[in-house]
Parts: sequence; structure tokens; C-alpha cells
Amino acid sequence: MKHILKSILAISIAGILFACNNNPTDKKEEVKVSADSSAKVVAAPAGPTLPMDVVTIYHTVKDYKVWREAFDGDSARRKASGLSFVAVEQDAGKSNNVKIVLAASDLAKAKAFPSDPGLKAAMDKGGVISKPELKYWKIVRFNPENQKALDTRLEIVHKVKNFDAWLKVFDAEGSATRTANGMNDVALGRGIDDSTLVHIVFEITDLSKVKARLADPAFKKIMMDAGVVGKPTMTFYKDSSN
Repeated sequence: MKHILKSILAISIAGILFACNNNPTDKKEEVKVSADSSAKVVAAPAGPTLPMDVVTIYHTVKDYKVWREAFDGDSARRKASGLSFVAVEQDAGKSNNVKIVLAASDLAKAKAFPSDPGLKAAMDKGGVISKPELKYWKIVRFNPENQKALDTRLEIVHKVKNFDAWLKVFDAEGSATRTANGMNDVALGRGIDDSTLVHIVFEITDLSKVKARLADPAFKKIMMDAGVVGKPTMTFYKDSSN
């Protein structure tokens, strides 16, 4: 009889412990913690995945306002080609010279985009008066916070003997030196069709410092040491994305 009572007591205690471990309130708490943790992960800000393919389009228009209305109204065509909006900029000295930056989710579609039969009609409607120039880049560095703070940017495009060798010199100069000279790093890309082409974009914080830096023989020597070939193309732009 004593053995039977001990067995019953043991079973009862086990049942109580089991019930405690499976308390519905505890389960709810576990689900709540899990849901909260998941929500925090989803809410975390997500930047662009690098490297990122982009296309830059340059052309001249008769009237920027007319062109912009036509451009904004043609977004479905770009979307169908896997192109998403990044920026629109106007040449700081010639406001009707426009630069468009689009991210390409499908490079083949992006390269086929200029052949879209409806594109010419859209450009005619917008008053494009020059042959568009398209360049495709593999963006390997991007600092979005420097893209939005100020509206003046500098784009430098040049050819190099060897990209990796050039990058070492660029990094040796350092972003802190560039910032001290009025230039914050925004984007760095390499040509997709020509890997010796380099595309750099800076946010301008002090235009006079930048112009002095670009004219400095020391800066020109840095470019020569980095293996820059020929004369770089340097253009100041005003952000007109909004």
C-alpha cells in the first residue's frame, strides 16, 4: 500500500510540474518575445546591397520643367526595364544639361532599355535635344547620408591603368583628407563595359576649398601616382531629385 501511495504522489508532483512548465501565460510570453524580436529585425534600416549596378544617363533638354514632367510620367517604362530611381541632377553651370541615375536590377534589361520603341517618343515629348549618353557602373561603395545632406555634388570620371592600384592610392589619401578639402565621399563605381573607368561622386561642403584642391599640383600628382590616364571629366551638379 505504501508503494502505491508513493507512486500516486510521484505522479501528482510530476503532473503539477508539467502543468507549470506549460502554463498558457508562459507560452504567450514566449510568443510575445519572439514576435517582438522578429519585429525589431524587420524594422532595422536596410541600405542598398553592394555591389550595385547603376546606369547614368546624360542629355540636354530645351526646358527642364517640361522635361521633368515627361520624365516623371514615364516611370512605368523604366520600372518594366528593372530600373529604379536614384537621382536627377542638373549641371551647376548649365541647368538644361541633365544627369539621371537609375539602379538596375537586371543589367540585360537595362542595356536593352535605350532600344525601347516608346522611349524616343517620351524623350521627344520632354524636349530632349541631344543624343543621350549612357554609362553603366558597378557601384562598390556608397554613403547615402552624404547624398542627402547637401544639394551640390561633384562627379569625376577618369580612366586608370589598373583599378586596384588606383584604389590603394585613393584610400591612402583617405576620406578625412577629402572632407577637409570640402568633399564628402558619396559613391565609387567601376565601369561595367570598361573596367578601367572610374566613377566617383562627392558631396560638396565648401566649393572654394574643392576648386583649390582640384587646382593643387599635389592633387594632380596623387592622380598621376594612382595611374590616372588622360584628363578626368569633372562636373558640378545640383541635386534636383525632388
